Amino acid sequence: MCPAPSTLPPSTATPPAARPLAEPPPAAPPRDERLAHASWEALGTSVVLRLTDPRALDRARAAVERELEQIDRACSRFRADSEIVRVNAGGGRAVRVSPLLAEALALALRAAELTAGDVDPTVGTALVLAGYDRDWRLLDPPDARPASATARRGEPAPTPAVEVRIESGWRTVALDRDGRSVRVPAGVTLDLGATAKAWAADRAVRAAARTGGCGALVGVGGDIATSGPAPEGGWRIRVTDDHRSETTAPGQTVSIRSGGLATSSTAVRRWSHAGRTMHHIIDPATGAPVPATWRTVSAAAASCADANIATTAAIVRGATAPDWLEELGLPARLVDEDGRVQTVGDWPRVAEEGRVRSAGETPHATERTR
Repeated sequence: MCPAPSTLPPSTATPPAARPLAEPPPAAPPRDERLAHASWEALGTSVVLRLTDPRALDRARAAVERELEQIDRACSRFRADSEIVRVNAGGGRAVRVSPLLAEALALALRAAELTAGDVDPTVGTALVLAGYDRDWRLLDPPDARPASATARRGEPAPTPAVEVRIESGWRTVALDRDGRSVRVPAGVTLDLGATAKAWAADRAVRAAARTGGCGALVGVGGDIATSGPAPEGGWRIRVTDDHRSETTAPGQTVSIRSGGLATSSTAVRRWSHAGRTMHHIIDPATGAPVPATWRTVSAAAASCADANIATTAAIVRGATAPDWLEELGLPARLVDEDGRVQTVGDWPRVAEEGRVRSAGETPHATERTR
């Protein structure tokens, strides 16, 4: 694994308003009834929209739906009519792309550069070989045992035997943004799953805030983006392994006033393939799903995309992730395979018996989830 970059560009810095503030565990879903609220399915996952002005809900939702449909048509590996499918079928030739896909590809390549290749858009072939060749909800359910069930305590689960022989790597992708074309080597499959969902949330929330003329929050598969003025007390977010969980599930409720909050997890998108339980986060160094270290990593940043880049890379980096996130100055919450929680930077720690400890008190604190 390559060393981490020492710094990130200013766009990835976390402003004070984007730092999460802890709240006591809620007795009801973390939803302010004074806010407009809508939820539906898109991009193969759940979408949540919240607005500070209920009168703007219909037009803001329409704007979000248009944005997500355009992104799906550009970036989905599972749509025969998508642009990314056409690029992957290019056979090493330059393929002309829309400005939207060019932006998505530029972000994916930026993520690879910032993480020294730990977040790599050329892992599509590895995902296919791991069985992720269609919407994950259509895949065979995973073995009931956790991925680490066959490993001795303290050791990672065996790495699935998935081998990729085709030369890949993000540096093999040639993107010409001015000429709006991209070329990938024959046999290399681009997959934008590590960046596109969070980027979609960023774009969608800007569309919602602009159309509605008010503060907005958009969540896409649990990745949260905000725009415009926040409600009093900030946007309340329940952080769990699975964004679809009830509020009684182990987790933490925090609030942010701006920016984004993303969670990467190996606990949800899992399936069975070739007798093994697989998940969707690939280590580009091995071409296989990353072994068990963290089951969930959450982080706050100036944008949802930047937060998601950090959380995905943290899953890949394993034991070195907390120090790396600390160096970046990103507040983060990491949950290991045994349910122990480790917080980094200004992420608030919920101490024993639900007492909230101040955000800066303990830069690296651990507790077992309950």
